[in-house]
Amino acid sequence: MKAVIFDFDGLILDTETVWYDAYRETLDLYKVKLPLEQFVKCIGTDDTELFRYCQEQLGENCNIEEIEEKAKSIHKDKMKTPLAREGVKEYLEEASKLKYKIALASSSTKEWVTNYLNELGLLHYFDFIISRDDVEKVKPAPDLYLKAIEALKIDPKEAVAFEDSLNGLQSALTAGLKCVIVPNPVTEALAFENHHLRLQSMSEKSLTDVIKLIEQ
Repeated sequence: MKAVIFDFDGLILDTETVWYDAYRETLDLYKVKLPLEQFVKCIGTDDTELFRYCQEQLGENCNIEEIEEKAKSIHKDKMKTPLAREGVKEYLEEASKLKYKIALASSSTKEWVTNYLNELGLLHYFDFIISRDDVEKVKPAPDLYLKAIEALKIDPKEAVAFEDSLNGLQSALTAGLKCVIVPNPVTEALAFENHHLRLQSMSEKSLTDVIKLIEQ
């Protein structure tokens, strides 16, 4: 193994649970319920499915820009003091000590990712950050991971991806990578299949142990 590739939203920082709460609270103002099974369709990818659902529920009264702004405001307020998920920093430190190359592949914008990584004090660990700004198609398409593999100058078999969503898992597998699932509260009930390992959090096993397990 020569490299590790991390997703960002929901994996390094649990923005996803907060986004769900933000959109749920926003749609409550319009007397619309947002079931979790509906919201998870947009996790790891873009908001197309979420906005389609809003349109279906509200019809001609649907103002996507207004809904988005309200949800962003709630999200920003809830994310004032971001904390990395358990074990994340330890994995990055371990990967660095093991001389692995470290990349990030995210369906979010580079600005979004780098701002939070800066706040978390984790930006310096990453050799490459591949974001939606670098590709035509975000996850579940493999483009982000293929771009990361290209930047890392490795064979897909020489890296492992860490993901929290179905869209991310599909993207990593299609790119030829091994994939470890570390779900968060909004993705833990999803039917993950064909992944190489599943952890409750990165504190469950060391990175070295994870690599040993998936290389067997």
